[in-house]
Amino acid sequence: MLSTEIASFRQSLRQQILSIHSRPSDQGLFEQLALSVFRYQATHNPIYRDYLQHLASKPEQVTDLSRVPFMPISFFKNHNILTGFQPQPDTLTFASSGTTGEQTSRHFVSDPDLYDAISTRIFEQTYGSLGNFHIVALLPSYLERNNSSLVYMVQRFMAQTGSDKSGFFLHNHHELTEQLRQLTQEPDQKKILLIGVTFGLLDWAESGQDLSFLGQNPNLIVMETGGMKGRRQELLREEVHQILIKALGIQTVHSEYGMTELLSQAYSNGNGLFQPSPTLRVFLRDINDPFLIYPDDYKRTGGINVVDLANLDSCSFIETQDLGQYDDNEGSFRVIGRFDNSDVRGCNLMVI
Repeated sequence: MLSTEIASFRQSLRQQILSIHSRPSDQGLFEQLALSVFRYQATHNPIYRDYLQHLASKPEQVTDLSRVPFMPISFFKNHNILTGFQPQPDTLTFASSGTTGEQTSRHFVSDPDLYDAISTRIFEQTYGSLGNFHIVALLPSYLERNNSSLVYMVQRFMAQTGSDKSGFFLHNHHELTEQLRQLTQEPDQKKILLIGVTFGLLDWAESGQDLSFLGQNPNLIVMETGGMKGRRQELLREEVHQILIKALGIQTVHSEYGMTELLSQAYSNGNGLFQPSPTLRVFLRDINDPFLIYPDDYKRTGGINVVDLANLDSCSFIETQDLGQYDDNEGSFRVIGRFDNSDVRGCNLMVI
């Protein structure tokens, strides 16, 4: 249990995180709050605190985000990453996918309301009210588990659509096609979000059905969440998008950047360029020196470090195994691959 003083400070941080309603033009606002979260977690997260001590890092001397030590994402596999609480019966436990016998990452979420509020806000700021959507989800590998953060998020989104035509599909490609055909004929003019794991979308697109009718609906958004899950050969994101665009007769494919270890998301509207959300920032590190952070005008590939303020109760400073590049647009980034020998963890990665 948190002491009254610590609980009060955490509540203050939570309120500030929720108060960031848009991507702030004043980068200092995000950085100031992130540094407060850093000092809170450096004190009250035992694993992160030990990691900082191992690095001889002194939190009181860290005055900007480029000097914050980012915790390797693999720690979520071997440790309980908790800040200021112990798991209770109502704590959500998300787990990453993995092959049989493989140790998977676990992310404890003691404050589902915070996750729900932030994920909903990020989506609606990008695409508009969920009440204006039907959501059709093709997430076979995720539905086969009961602890997927992606399935949880999409279920919450579906509930907010108020649509009885929203739903999940496993491998029933014909039923998926017919559902989309019916939705394209609906007079309500609602948007249709088809969100799917990459291998599932490719399997469906190559199932031999005529899907060209989808390109006639301007309200359709096709979104891939990445992941071949060992089911298909890894492809570049651009290759995946071209296959889907040709098969479905659509103009573009959207993407979602998220993973078990993060509670904030970033979205791409079709050009592979992800926009940072109010609670998420990406930094690039040197691929050989994990403690060297590149300036935001760096033009080459680096490892992706993520600051996720929504991870208030776990760790907000994550050194991922993803490779990325900065874009000229403020804060925007591309995910172009992953480090060799990293796991396929269910996030939207394509190899280079």
